[in-house]
Amino acid sequence: MAIAFKKNYLKKDDIVEVVTGKERGKKGKILAFFPESGRITVEKMNMLKKHTKSDGKTRQAGIVEKEGTLHASNVMLVCDKCGKGVRVKRKKLEDGKRVRVCRKCEEVIDRV
Repeated sequence: MAIAFKKNYLKKDDIVEVVTGKERGKKGKILAFFPESGRITVEKMNMLKKHTKSDGKTRQAGIVEKEGTLHASNVMLVCDKCGKGVRVKRKKLEDGKRVRVCRKCEEVIDRV
């Protein structure tokens, strides 16, 4: 049974750094986020080879490479100022808007 991922601090188009696994140390952009399973798809990470059949008219048979998913706990959000993966906290601004903030340098990470 899948448990929903509680820490929803990642969003689509965020830059993340992989901290564990075979892709450790690489950075990429989030293409998709699946909160029900707590997994994300990162650009050019965890590449999988899929063998496809021809449908006769349009699609040619062969081997297609596509991105697989990573668990969200295996990546860290990259701070623009620090330049590496950092932990994130939430902060409320004066206008009542909630934003994500880097724990190291207190820089606002959300791009408005």
